[in-house]
Amino acid sequence: MAADILEGPLRAPAQMLQEQSYGGHKSLHDDEEAERLGIKAGPIEGPTHFQQFVPLLFQIWGKDWFERGCLSTHFLNMVFEGEKVRAFVERPAPGATRARCWAEKEDGTPVLEASATLGPDHGTTLLEERMAKLRPADDLVILEDMKVGLKTSKDEPVRMGPDQHMGNLYPFSLAQKLAVITEPNDWYSDAQASPWGRPVIPLEMVSVLANYTGGMANWPVKHPSIGLFADLEMRMIDGPLFVDEDYILRREVVALSASRRAENYWIRTRIFDSTGTKQVAETLLNHGVLKASYPHYPADKLPA
Repeated sequence: MAADILEGPLRAPAQMLQEQSYGGHKSLHDDEEAERLGIKAGPIEGPTHFQQFVPLLFQIWGKDWFERGCLSTHFLNMVFEGEKVRAFVERPAPGATRARCWAEKEDGTPVLEASATLGPDHGTTLLEERMAKLRPADDLVILEDMKVGLKTSKDEPVRMGPDQHMGNLYPFSLAQKLAVITEPNDWYSDAQASPWGRPVIPLEMVSVLANYTGGMANWPVKHPSIGLFADLEMRMIDGPLFVDEDYILRREVVALSASRRAENYWIRTRIFDSTGTKQVAETLLNHGVLKASYPHYPADKLPA
């Protein structure tokens, strides 16, 4: 029996991170920095593609998806402004709470693979499967001082107002994002339209909220170095998250790994309500730091 595949429309996401900076320098999303590292231009940020799955997963699980859904994603190939992307979801059997997801460029080039699950019991997500297969990361250079189990020492208070500039990492506002979002929905701006009586933060912007105060963590990563999102999971526990709502973030390093071109640190960010007592969501981010971006990286350890 052939699988029932839901297909979204082709979308051309906007590149909004050209002016992104951290550690006192521009990021991979800057065209010049990207070209210096052998990439043709600044890529679209990975979480932007999450939004294309939302209407498809809503077809399957309805508003429960906004409240208890988890999208666990491994990025495969970069997307550049002007390129079009389509999302696919394999419809699960009736009553099942896991679906296989993927996205492709217009020419069929794979963009990402993902698992979508509906809680409270998510089983083992795609990224949890990937973490379980990681080998110990030895002889790290950029991440030499990072340790699994490191936690932030202070709570990070965050909120996202409609016109709030989201800082150096995300140099735009929610209103600016909604003007170009690939999958518009009145729920993101109109309290009366929202089933919860309040505007909802779009799924792709949950990453923005979770990284808004990331600099407060002050992880011991050596700079100047440039990273990218290699894997990202966004999980709602008691969602959705709301616009103009106060939240508290707590972070922990949960894994370290390395590949031929990058050193990686995996951060779990737990999102709590304003009292800090009830967890409402969390993200799991594999941040890959490119070895070639660090000027002091030993030449004999760089890929040929």
